[in-house]
Amino acid sequence: MKNSVKLNPTVCIVGKTYQIIIISEQDALISVRVGDKVYYNHSNGIRISSAGVHKIFIPAEVLDKEGKYTVIVQNMIERLPYFPKSEPAFETTYKFKPINKTNDINIYHLADVHGELQQAIDVAKYCGKELDLLIMNGDIVSASDTFDDIILCYKIASEVTKGEIPCIISRGNHDLRGFCAEKLAKCMPGDAEKSYYTFRAGCIWGILVDTGEDKDDDCPEYGGTVCCHDFRLEQEKMIQNTIKNAENEYEQEGVKYKVVVSHVPFTFKRMEPFDIERELYSNWSKLIKDNIKPNFMLCGHTHRACISKCGSEYDDLGQPCTIIVGSDVSKDENEKTVLAGALITINDGFAKVVFNTSNEILFEEIVDF
Repeated sequence: MKNSVKLNPTVCIVGKTYQIIIISEQDALISVRVGDKVYYNHSNGIRISSAGVHKIFIPAEVLDKEGKYTVIVQNMIERLPYFPKSEPAFETTYKFKPINKTNDINIYHLADVHGELQQAIDVAKYCGKELDLLIMNGDIVSASDTFDDIILCYKIASEVTKGEIPCIISRGNHDLRGFCAEKLAKCMPGDAEKSYYTFRAGCIWGILVDTGEDKDDDCPEYGGTVCCHDFRLEQEKMIQNTIKNAENEYEQEGVKYKVVVSHVPFTFKRMEPFDIERELYSNWSKLIKDNIKPNFMLCGHTHRACISKCGSEYDDLGQPCTIIVGSDVSKDENEKTVLAGALITINDGFAKVVFNTSNEILFEEIVDF
């Protein structure tokens, strides 16, 4: 008898709800207990026992208050129509650290990992800080070809967070490609399976936008398999509705910092065939800048770490705020891939950003806001 759950859970924050994501290697009934209440992974009252990704939804205020949760795993022996058989339960309790402070908040940002699992873990750990939030901002794999590709982000989170701090996970353009890409919504955090949403983590409020692919939908590379323009129009409505509902979003009591998360820095200068959606992206940026007024925006995609202030050499469409491209991909003298991420430490009026690989600090900079 072995526990079918080998990875630590990933506690994703969407809106004001934690989506605890648990990976089972075989069929199992999985639940989470917080205090005296048990939360289930179910479909209209039918508990899901299939192997794979299990999502369990828990109000953030409940878990924040309790500070711990217990994962309960019962491996299925045979799911008969009458008297189904399962093994005795395994129970594992995890402590949980919500963001209760308002200064010295440590966020680690990873993007453009492209399958480099161990290096991504080493990069995040090299920062040497006790983290409060992990953000994995797209292109964690080069394509969503297999189930292992889809869960690579959870393997990283398992080692970096140990199931003890919240995570934000977004898609990148490469995640949209591959045999299993159409299954992403079932396997990733989202708002009713939408990959764009707002979130609240302590004093931090954020909006996550998903630009989808990085070329026009009719690009032959995609073979007619994407319709990202309509998907982006949906998000423009979401941004507008968020602004209309400001008092329940970024104007809520206790919000001190406002951030934007997007894999693609959509206001940056781009060459053909990547120079798409100029009008739409300009409008996104204007809506966000004029109304939400974020402190900074976190991006990846370019494979070159940088900090771009409004009006910089990178800014083409009018940035909504300072953009931190918190990832870097290069080659060493042996042509081996070298990844870098960014530690963002937030304080009153500024954030300290430190870019590092798995064995050195590249550079650091202060972002004022």
